[in-house]
Amino acid sequence: MQRESMEFDVVIVGGGPAGLAAAIRLKQRANEKGQELSVCLIEKGAEIGAHILSGAVMDPKALSELIPDWKAQGAPLNTPVAEDHFVFLTEKSGLRVPNFLLPGCFVNHGNYVISLGNVCRWLGQQAEALGVEIYPGFAGAEVLYDEKGAVRGVATGDMGVGRDGQPTAHFQRGMELLGKYTFFAEGCRGNLGKLLEERFKLRDSADPQAYGLGIKEVWQIKPEHHTPGLVMHTAGWPLKDDTYGGSFLYHFDQDKVAIGFIVGLSYSNPYLSPFEEFQRYKTHPRIRRFLEGGKRLSYGARAITAGGLQSLPKLVFTGGALLGDDAGFLNASRIKGSHAAIKSGMMAADAAFDAITAGRAYDELSAYPQAFRDSWLHAELRKGRNFKPLMSLGTMLGSVLLWIDQVILRGKAPWTLPVTADHTQLKPASACEPIAYPKPDNVISFDRLSSVFLSNTNHEEDEPCHLQLKDPAVAIKINLALYDAPEQRYCPAGVYEIVRDTNNTPRLQINAQNCVHCKTCDIKDPTQNINWVTPQGGEGPVYTDM
Repeated sequence: MQRESMEFDVVIVGGGPAGLAAAIRLKQRANEKGQELSVCLIEKGAEIGAHILSGAVMDPKALSELIPDWKAQGAPLNTPVAEDHFVFLTEKSGLRVPNFLLPGCFVNHGNYVISLGNVCRWLGQQAEALGVEIYPGFAGAEVLYDEKGAVRGVATGDMGVGRDGQPTAHFQRGMELLGKYTFFAEGCRGNLGKLLEERFKLRDSADPQAYGLGIKEVWQIKPEHHTPGLVMHTAGWPLKDDTYGGSFLYHFDQDKVAIGFIVGLSYSNPYLSPFEEFQRYKTHPRIRRFLEGGKRLSYGARAITAGGLQSLPKLVFTGGALLGDDAGFLNASRIKGSHAAIKSGMMAADAAFDAITAGRAYDELSAYPQAFRDSWLHAELRKGRNFKPLMSLGTMLGSVLLWIDQVILRGKAPWTLPVTADHTQLKPASACEPIAYPKPDNVISFDRLSSVFLSNTNHEEDEPCHLQLKDPAVAIKINLALYDAPEQRYCPAGVYEIVRDTNNTPRLQINAQNCVHCKTCDIKDPTQNINWVTPQGGEGPVYTDM
């Protein structure tokens, strides 16, 4: 059965801040010039915002450039940051850093505590009002190329395919969405983005990307424990000094807090579990006091890019461009990416609009990377470019060197430190000590399955597994034998499990229905044997207030 096709001027894959900003900017430019411009945006989540997870404290700078009257238009930026706290935790106590000693990257005056999912829902409304065609529930499953090798669009995934790969009674063929230019804004470790990086050798002049895994919960807490606009970050316990990571605790409106933990995926001990570290962190006396008497409302997890400027790939190729975290624009030193994503979408949109109105199509939008090099975003990322490499030296030493880099040298050090790939960092299990994690108390700390339940995750059971093993034997012969199957611990959703048959023969069981689309397995697997691909459109988590 052949696919049907639809043609547009620009096709955008991904309904996060980068893709939506690009769509809005394209329509704004067209309206200013009184021209017709067709823009299509597809989103793999069931609705705009369903798969969006971020801390989040938002710098409104890029949003103000995109929609100057966002306050009057009702953007859900309701809680300005009122206080900044940064604390180094020990097991039982902690030391707060005086605010006058904090580097500028940790100062949040003028920013807002938000739900990025709700901001994206609002941006989606603005885009539709401008005439953007938005199709949620459709995953970009395949890149389409013309006879010269240029990107000419994407195909959405087939629906109604059984686990055996054969069409069921509910089979529907995917659509071909063709555009003069195609933007890929899938977020961190985009499924199509990584294929484009390989095909067009976009990383030949870049360091490997580095990643962190962010795990987040939203709690309703007692009013007496709530301080609207309080932003608290911690480093140190429960992680050891040689493991990069830290936490956030953001108080937004309606007596709610967003609490989360980020673990750099460059860690070396295969027994480490980011999920368990997060649960342990919440039991610290300085954190527990906020949560006691409260109720956990939602849970989710997402990998984030952390490599910085030196890990950015080439942004353009014939027929398209990478936007937002699909490229890696997040500023890890500020723990912020939404403003960078919006700005990248705007710059790509300007380049595409100028090209289309000049009669061009399917070529490289060289104006986009040039605009980035001339922008405040490039200057910001350059200032923070050594954050991740320095923090990889150890929490205490890295913090001191970062303070020197940011405060004394003001981010203008004449050197740039290299970034190494996370999947190469695991040590053999025989060289590491197992970590004994406490059992959950089901009051402050919880298990994986009850957590996944709060993410509203759903996948059809009778469909092809979207977590593909390139060689199933590797999971046992190498991952289990050498690293004691670390996928059982780095996955925050209980997807991977070693089970044994009656003869005690082990095999890797993949509980794909639990997957919250964090992409950690695709990143951290030491043999790079796991390939995350899109499931049927609309599946996965349905996040609220995340």
